[in-house]
Amino acid sequence: MQIYCVGGAVRDELLGRPVTDRDWVVTGATPEQMAALGFRPVGRDFPVFLHPDTHEEYALARTERKTARGYRGFQIHSSPEVTLDDDLRRRDLTINAIARTADGALIDPWGGQNDLRERRLRHVSGAFAEDPVRILRLARFAARLPEFSVAPETLLLARRMVDEGEVDALVPERVWQELSRGLMEPQPSRMFQVLRDCGALARLLPGPAEIDLVTVDAAARCGESLDIRYALAIARHGAPEVARARSERLRVPAACADLAHLLANQDEGLPPDGDATRLLDRLEALDAIRRPARALAWVRARTHRARPGSACCETVDSAEAQWRHLIEVVQAVAAGPIAAAARAAGTHDLASRIQAALRDARSAALAAWLNARAQPAQSPATPLTNSVQGSPP
Repeated sequence: MQIYCVGGAVRDELLGRPVTDRDWVVTGATPEQMAALGFRPVGRDFPVFLHPDTHEEYALARTERKTARGYRGFQIHSSPEVTLDDDLRRRDLTINAIARTADGALIDPWGGQNDLRERRLRHVSGAFAEDPVRILRLARFAARLPEFSVAPETLLLARRMVDEGEVDALVPERVWQELSRGLMEPQPSRMFQVLRDCGALARLLPGPAEIDLVTVDAAARCGESLDIRYALAIARHGAPEVARARSERLRVPAACADLAHLLANQDEGLPPDGDATRLLDRLEALDAIRRPARALAWVRARTHRARPGSACCETVDSAEAQWRHLIEVVQAVAAGPIAAAARAAGTHDLASRIQAALRDARSAALAAWLNARAQPAQSPATPLTNSVQGSPP
């Protein structure tokens, strides 16, 4: 029995990056031997075990044989006769096919170290073409390692896979799993560029193929959440139906789909004249009083989009803070006393009278807050909204 550290842990060590978890390959062993040593089996499709103490994953060396189209069409073979080279051959990229022995020696039969030095993403072997998920992984690694280029022969192979319909066999959940991870990488635009260059993007996302590359990268630099990055990537203003179709196609989480649709449907910022009633109209259009977190996510996304590539993170934070104050002012208006006063005046048309009185009170609260904010610093020639107006509005 031999045990090797493999994959991402070795790659990241060689790149000088932090290693969060380690994967291990075991050769010359059987499942029964692993169980006898206290390892707990967890693999459904192939023999994977958890270490009894560290709980890291240990997989028996295996080979795969393509039996049908798609990423599940494989027959997996694992036995003590499968070598480390056999196991590494089935991996996606050379930089992920490097192993380290217990004494620290590197085993690199596919030139992964050279590709790390050359900053190149290159497939290991023809086995790459057997699994369409590897196209998504290639694109995701391009977003994680934006200084790396894709080897021409690897891009050509990915194009051939797309032409042969392999990408069409991917289920939405698997596509979203990889896309969502890629969106959270340092430069998400690289993922979309690679998918576009090999022809996969048009197969995966219905509608116009434009992706807001500059803005989604700016959002990444500011550490924005997944829903904001997704909305910026796929939502086009004035085309909510495209955003909805893409979200349904990918079966994205509700928060991502909702924000993308809102960003495509709503683009108006704070009214330029600082009118309290119009401010309240904007907050209500965004459903900001009931759903402030979603509204503030929209504010951040819209601020990025209004200044593509140039909105610094402080500008985005400032816009969010201004809208947050407005929402808090409106939320502070107590509905209970207003409803009680309306009931005391009679039950005729009660619901509409309560709603109208509540709107009046909220509008008055906004007007008072605007005036209080403007008075200390405002000169007669300065518009009232300068003290609350975001940048962009």
